[in-house]
Amino acid sequence: QLQLVESGGGLVQPGGSLRLSCAASGFTLDYYAVGWFRQAPGKEREGVSCMSSRDSTTYYADSVKGRFIIARDNAKNTVYLQMNSLKPEDTAVYYCAVTLWYDSGCPSVYDYWGQGTQVTVSS
Repeated sequence: QLQLVESGGGLVQPGGSLRLSCAASGFTLDYYAVGWFRQAPGKEREGVSCMSSRDSTTYYADSVKGRFIIARDNAKNTVYLQMNSLKPEDTAVYYCAVTLWYDSGCPSVYDYWGQGTQVTVSS
């Protein structure tokens, strides 16, 4: 019943932009913290960004800070990741994840995950 569906991935040239979406169904995002993660082949999964549920405080990995923006639209029950100035090193499968967390900051463990969407940055 609780589902997350990512979309918006694709092939872009270095310096280009993509906007990833994570649509939630079966629940509302109001009381959930949201995180974006990525995993390249043969690499460990890494956290990219997260947003708290109570105060919407945002956090970013140093590698994407200043280039990526996380946003939440509770009315549409959707979370976005705007990705600008993309680099080849950003190539990975991107996942959104949520967990019940009506508090400041971001949790360390997420209970629900989407299926992932492929982002490829290449000229």
